[in-house]
Amino acid sequence: MSANVPELLDAWRMVAARRRFEGRVPLSALARLQGLVADAEGECSYALEFGRDEVLRVAYVELTIDTALPLVCQRSMQRFLLPVNMVQRLGLVHDEEEEQALPPDYEALLVPEDGSLRPLDLVEDELVMAVPVVPVAPGSEAVERDFSATSEELGKANPFAALAALKKQ
Repeated sequence: MSANVPELLDAWRMVAARRRFEGRVPLSALARLQGLVADAEGECSYALEFGRDEVLRVAYVELTIDTALPLVCQRSMQRFLLPVNMVQRLGLVHDEEEEQALPPDYEALLVPEDGSLRPLDLVEDELVMAVPVVPVAPGSEAVERDFSATSEELGKANPFAALAALKKQ
């Protein structure tokens, strides 16, 4: 992690001070991401900008992430890099009632009573959610083929034939 980003922040103080942090973290340092990616090569650049919406008076942290996740294409079984460039605005809330008052373009982030926030946890959460359920490399061709039964498979006895015989009785 970059030296200028603290491991733990007080979210409410950062909002009041309108602080901005920029950092880089190796993908190998993000433990929850490890089971989802092909390997841990590469790093992630990120920025956290704290502020308060002037019109709605909503405290927020804007998270910007720029990286490429190494994944395995499920069509070709080859490694590829999925570019992840995102900007996410998280509305800081104390409880679930405040969450309902957030504008539609804000994601809610429930902040504990003491205001403590781990920047790397936010980055890792967003990267975990950016991994597709079924990774497919851009430009890979879909396998479109009909797999018809072989004569051997057709020659095997039908498992429901015994039921048909019982029905005739």
